[in-house]
Amino acid sequence: MFACNQKSKEVQKYNMKKHLYLLLLLLSTAVFAQQKQVVTSIDTIKNKIGAEFKLSIKTTVDSSSRVLFPKSRNFGALEVIQSYPVDTVKIDGRYELTKRYGLTQFDSGRYVIPRFKIFINNQAFLTDSLLVEVANVQVDTLKQKMYDIKDIAPAEETMGNWWKYVLAILLLSGIAVLIYWFLKKRQEKKLQEEVFKTPIEKATTLLDTLERKELWQKGEVKAYYSELTDIARNYIEEAIEIPAMESTTSELIQGLRAASVKKKMTLSQEIIENLERVLKQADLVKFAKSKPLDFEITEDRNKIQKVILTLDKSIPVEVPLEEELLLNEAQKQKQIELQLRKQRKKSIQTAIVSVVLLVTAVTAYFIATRGFDFVKDNIMGHPTKELLEGEWVKSEYGNPGIIIETPKVLKRVDLTKTLPKNGMALIKEMQSFGYGSIVDRFYLMVSTLKYKAETQIDLAKSMDGALQSLEAQGAQNMIVKQEEFETPEGVKGLKAYGTFSQLDSQNKTTARMYYEALLFSQEGGLQQILIFHEEGDSYGNEISERVLNTVELK
Repeated sequence: MFACNQKSKEVQKYNMKKHLYLLLLLLSTAVFAQQKQVVTSIDTIKNKIGAEFKLSIKTTVDSSSRVLFPKSRNFGALEVIQSYPVDTVKIDGRYELTKRYGLTQFDSGRYVIPRFKIFINNQAFLTDSLLVEVANVQVDTLKQKMYDIKDIAPAEETMGNWWKYVLAILLLSGIAVLIYWFLKKRQEKKLQEEVFKTPIEKATTLLDTLERKELWQKGEVKAYYSELTDIARNYIEEAIEIPAMESTTSELIQGLRAASVKKKMTLSQEIIENLERVLKQADLVKFAKSKPLDFEITEDRNKIQKVILTLDKSIPVEVPLEEELLLNEAQKQKQIELQLRKQRKKSIQTAIVSVVLLVTAVTAYFIATRGFDFVKDNIMGHPTKELLEGEWVKSEYGNPGIIIETPKVLKRVDLTKTLPKNGMALIKEMQSFGYGSIVDRFYLMVSTLKYKAETQIDLAKSMDGALQSLEAQGAQNMIVKQEEFETPEGVKGLKAYGTFSQLDSQNKTTARMYYEALLFSQEGGLQQILIFHEEGDSYGNEISERVLNTVELK
């Protein structure tokens, strides 16, 4: 009687373990299998690097059915090295089709062969996912001949980062040229738009400016005479009020003679003749390509200056009425306000241009020295960078408790609805906490569960179940590597890490994710930590390292 009871207890314990492993396979999600229209098998689940795994897919169909098997070069991280012909066997009027693939991998680790679609009469059926292990080839150093270490070979010269410094120098040189051009144009425009009190003040100032340009000394005689005569014509038009800019030389001289009589100006014949001689000389230079001598150019300039000064002295001074004085004062005040407004506008423009140039220079410098990603992450922002640099929180989650430091407070997640009822019957208590979601570019989850009956938990099989459940939620082409993990307090567990592909259903893009998972078994319960982020995200790597370094188990 005692032996029967003992045997009954062992059978009951065996059945308990069997149900427990089934529960671990469905821990994070409920996967409902289709009818077994397609059967998947493999000749071995463990092989050496470069050895062949033979994957078989079997289905039974009618004679009129059309079956399409996948023609992929890779199944997950395993490479298809051979696609064998389909074997056909007729059984009771139906056909049993078997398709075999030869798979291999040249890196050690644990790999998941993902589920893929088989089309039977245009209807899709999913195969089962399989977990295989690729082991290193052991080298017998007693039989293998050893060779000396080769000498250091010179490395090929690479481009390096010199182009970044060239780019920075070119950008800074361009900015310097732009600043010089802007300041020069601003100075020229300021001289052109300067408000003069009287026409004679404007004429004498422009004559001095013309001399500082040294145009005729540089061979630009035509440009020199054009500006010289324009100054004289503009003065006559403003001071004597005759259309000098639009008149020919003869028309201008006639108009000046008439105006001198009308305004009772005392002009000598010599002044008018000097003006006429210089204007005709300018016409010859501009239209007949005449080239005066240096002393002739100097004399013509002096004649124009003397003509302008003489004309200004000969203009009768009229005493303005009080109303005209007030009007002139108002106009003068208006001109001053307009000038101040222009100056303020120029100051604002100068400030804006200076800021833009400074930002451009600083951006170019950081791009050249630290790279574009550094500038982009600090200016445009980066989600995981903000998490890393934010205020972290240290809290305890679940039972048995897990004390962990995270960038955000983890919120309670209800996973009980995703588990089958027969699995929930074995669980005494289950608590899950997470940040983000399974489809985000960053996800962190902590979960604990306790069973009603004490049982021995196999962490390796539990990890397999957790990873397969992650695959069932959308992870593809998963690469798995495992190693032991120990907390600072000496609690040992199992760590799995690797990469998988994740499909973004909204943007129709695929991202490669890096994950790390920890499993611990304490007090008849299971403690799990899962964290993943986009592969190559340096901020995500720092977050993962910091989180896992703070794990404490009660």
